[in-house]
Amino acid sequence: MPNAPFEIAGVTIDAGTAQTVTLPVSILPDHTPVGLHVQVHHGKRAGPTICVTAAVHGDEVIGVEIVRRLLRAPQLAALRGTLLAVPVVNSFGFLSRSRYLPDRRDLNRCFPGHPSGSLGSRLAHIFLNEVVQRCDFGIDLHSAAIHRTNLPQVRISPNDPFTHQMAIDFGAPVVLTSPLRDGSLRAVAAKHGTPILLYEAGEGLRFDEMAVRAGVAGILRVMRAKGMLPAKGIAKAKVAPYICSASTWLRAPAGGLLRTFRAEGETVAKGDVLATVSDPFGTVETDLVAPSPGILIGRAILPVVNEGDAVFHLAQLSPKASEDTVDDLSTQLETDPLFDEDEII
Repeated sequence: MPNAPFEIAGVTIDAGTAQTVTLPVSILPDHTPVGLHVQVHHGKRAGPTICVTAAVHGDEVIGVEIVRRLLRAPQLAALRGTLLAVPVVNSFGFLSRSRYLPDRRDLNRCFPGHPSGSLGSRLAHIFLNEVVQRCDFGIDLHSAAIHRTNLPQVRISPNDPFTHQMAIDFGAPVVLTSPLRDGSLRAVAAKHGTPILLYEAGEGLRFDEMAVRAGVAGILRVMRAKGMLPAKGIAKAKVAPYICSASTWLRAPAGGLLRTFRAEGETVAKGDVLATVSDPFGTVETDLVAPSPGILIGRAILPVVNEGDAVFHLAQLSPKASEDTVDDLSTQLETDPLFDEDEII
């Protein structure tokens, strides 16, 4: 079926075309305008509408790179339906390399927002109403905060079969069920009928090639599964992901110098020594031991810790999880065509 024109913010996008639309957000103190920039790819034929969004937290730049590569994907030439891509939601934090808004609010706790509320509330209101609620479903891209890194993983709502299937289609090595938080995009969007899959990977203010490529591949797989893209050139995930229903942060048993012996993506057994914390003289060493079996889905990267600092994020494994999931994902990404240098930089 041919696609009708798509309208957003008073702009009409014809079927088979793409256009970047700017939604006015605010004016900076020096009179510089700030907008929410949305690139709309409107397919020739009808289909679902998906939003792919990044940098809700301004320092999570890995999602911006994922969106940039997605928009260069040749498969979009055969798009059915509509893609709304927002590489930078929180321009304020992105420009200042900060997770937060200028008033220190977390945008991902400001939803649904209000047109006359705080800066974060106004931005949340515009983003939710003009972009997210226009979509049938969405994928929101995140990373760990600065000084920590995450294994590529997707997070879904408990008892939500739609996002569960999206997660399986995405093909990240770990699927973590996590409750909806008040004020978050995922919670409010779900309430308004737009399920959001959350992708977490890599480190704040850094690129991670594996995490970027896993994110692009996962989005393309979801779009293929929803009938928006043809199967050609989009490989299915080779193995089923780990399904994890619970996780915990393991914390530094003492302050000092941290030496880690395990990395994100590794499975561990109860009693395994994951790291050692030493005082600067080397006279006292305290081991950090795995309290239970699981998979490490995140870790700290700074070698200096205070007592109680989060060091490893340990997730419980499904009894049916494959021990080869992470290794197979790495092999698949290594054998996929590499992007040219000018596409990565």
